[in-house]
Amino acid sequence: MNTNQKIPRTGFAGLKEHWKSDAISGFLVFLIALPLCLGISMASGFPPVAGIFTAIIGGIVVSFFGGSYVTIKGPAAGLIVIALGAVEELGAGNMLDGYHLALAVIVVAGIVQVLFGLLRSGVLSDFFPSAAVHGMLAAIGIIIASKQIHTLLGVKPEGKEIIELIAEIPHSFSTMNPEVAIIGIISLLILFGLPLIHHPVVKKIPAPLIVLLIAIPLGRMFDLEHEHTYLFLDHHEYSIGPKFLVTLPENLFAAVAFPDFSQIVSLTSMKYIVMFALVGSLESLLSTKAIDTLDTYKRKSNMDKDLMGVGVGNILSGMIGGLPMISEIVRSSANVNNGGKTIWSNVFHGIFLFVFVAFFPTFIHQIPLSALAAMLIFTGYRLASPKEFYKTYKIGKEQLVIFLITIIMTLATDLLIGIASGIVVKIIMHLLNGLPVKYMFKPLFSVTIDSKGDYIVEVFHSAVFSNYIRLKKSLDSLPRQKSIVIDFSNTNLIDHTVMDNLHHYKHEYESSGGSFVFEGLDEHIALSEHSLAARKKSYIAIHKP
Repeated sequence: MNTNQKIPRTGFAGLKEHWKSDAISGFLVFLIALPLCLGISMASGFPPVAGIFTAIIGGIVVSFFGGSYVTIKGPAAGLIVIALGAVEELGAGNMLDGYHLALAVIVVAGIVQVLFGLLRSGVLSDFFPSAAVHGMLAAIGIIIASKQIHTLLGVKPEGKEIIELIAEIPHSFSTMNPEVAIIGIISLLILFGLPLIHHPVVKKIPAPLIVLLIAIPLGRMFDLEHEHTYLFLDHHEYSIGPKFLVTLPENLFAAVAFPDFSQIVSLTSMKYIVMFALVGSLESLLSTKAIDTLDTYKRKSNMDKDLMGVGVGNILSGMIGGLPMISEIVRSSANVNNGGKTIWSNVFHGIFLFVFVAFFPTFIHQIPLSALAAMLIFTGYRLASPKEFYKTYKIGKEQLVIFLITIIMTLATDLLIGIASGIVVKIIMHLLNGLPVKYMFKPLFSVTIDSKGDYIVEVFHSAVFSNYIRLKKSLDSLPRQKSIVIDFSNTNLIDHTVMDNLHHYKHEYESSGGSFVFEGLDEHIALSEHSLAARKKSYIAIHKP
């Protein structure tokens, strides 16, 4: 970071200084957010406007409660699986009842998130093994894509379970509605093709905007607005009509829905409260941490405050019929890349959404569902792309095992069991590598100051995901702009999650003007050639401080 770079002021002073850049960025983020909010809503079993409600609250309200600077709050594809599961299970076949019951779950999960923040649980993101988290996100990507491919083709699948949906994909291709599929496939080609064009002007144009500019005229050309039949090249008759378009109420306020708390103490509700609170908090914290690294000014978000802000947002969102929200990575990245400097870019994005939906609902009704499905398939692909598998493999074979087991168990069961399985496998691997059980959750380290005034953090026995939080809290308590030496000479095992977290910590600490140095790593054997691979000594011997 350039230390001479002026840090943007907060509050209204920041608005006065940067309103132009924040307004432009907020508008561009709005163009991305609008179709994604609609698509995520419908994929979640919620009314299309639900995601809009969430993004409006996330922008106009949560911006002033959160602890971050340039993150965009709104609905996320990563929570689709949980939201849809809650609607289907709680409603027992009645989607409308399930929707209202799911809203109650979102409200209570928001309260839990506020408590997380008050209890300073912002370090939650540092606990979970990296491979298990990425495996969970990849599984979510596979689930999203397998569900939305049928919508893209204009076909309603018979199956409900993920394996059934995947198995039905060939059948959906053979029975697709051609005009609907044409819109969806062209939209998908745009989303995959546009990033391959490296022209600076093209890179500034949001791909979802291009999709809408193509998909909406195609929908009008195929007359999706009116129920009718048509003959295609195969001379087969197909039906088409408004059911393939987004449906919104003419009056935005008429779409407001209220939660039903009648089943809130049921085991099913409790399960989904835990899922929303845990997965939503984890994904939000990870996104905020990632955006902090992209921030031009290298500002550090207050994770606890940001978690409370998201919790408040979810309480409000659930009370009026919205989806759960998080700090969303795609829109936040776009905000940074488009010059967003303060919280006001998030506020502007919320204002633009409100104005557009309140005064131009007719335009939204013209958006084909297959175009939204294409955007979600693209999102799912990015979460579960072959690059993610290869990247995990390069870090270490043991990481790939955890990654794959998390994916398989998530697909076969649910998110909680999936990520729990990844954690259990990680613990078993540590035990097999000789880590004593008593040090699994108990880090041993000392902090001293040498003659030069450097802080020496000496770690003993192990540094693994399950005992890292206490070490991280100790590092956070040290003064900024100093020199820290973290010594692993007496450490027998260092896992990838710790290496990854400390890598980010080093970047963050040095961005604030300090020095962060590793010592003793050359005494360990890396489990792969990757710079952040897990490391262990050639023998296991317990060293005492």
